[in-house]
Amino acid sequence: MSHYTENNSSSKPASPLSLSYMGDGVLLQKAEPVTEITPEIEDLASAMIDLMYEEEGVGLAAPQIGRSIRLVVIDCDYSDKHSRNPYVLVNPRILKVSDEVASELEGCLSFPGATVKIERPVGVIVEAENLEGDTLRYEAEHSLLARCLQHEIDHLDGITMLDHLGPIARTKAAAKVKEELRGMGE
Repeated sequence: MSHYTENNSSSKPASPLSLSYMGDGVLLQKAEPVTEITPEIEDLASAMIDLMYEEEGVGLAAPQIGRSIRLVVIDCDYSDKHSRNPYVLVNPRILKVSDEVASELEGCLSFPGATVKIERPVGVIVEAENLEGDTLRYEAEHSLLARCLQHEIDHLDGITMLDHLGPIARTKAAAKVKEELRGMGE
């Protein structure tokens, strides 16, 4: 989570990426598929992972850093820098969701200051490519991973967590985000 690791001159700097926040049009666009996994895509995924950890998030979609491509990084299990196990999902797609739904609190790095209750299916099956071009299937149920997969794929479709709210809740949440962004100097 640091710019440079203490007492280690060979450490790499923090992610050069910056977050897109509420009001940035890229968050409302449907992202384009990744047509080829290039070294640039690999570098972008690595920088996204660094930024996700730096911001203490559990997921990050490319539109959240201003890139309208179908790329997501997720790690719902880490508790410190020694237990990291990030997933990189290229062109993820939801194959199936459960009929059962639940309302849980969600936050978003692009909407700081707002934590809102969102109803989502409790189970999901997602298919995506990894950086080696292999197609993988992710199945998650009754877990943070199930919710995170849906949240991040929503970003790729131009859907934000506020879009899941009614008008009054959306207005209240947006006001909290605006207040937080003012405090951040955004």
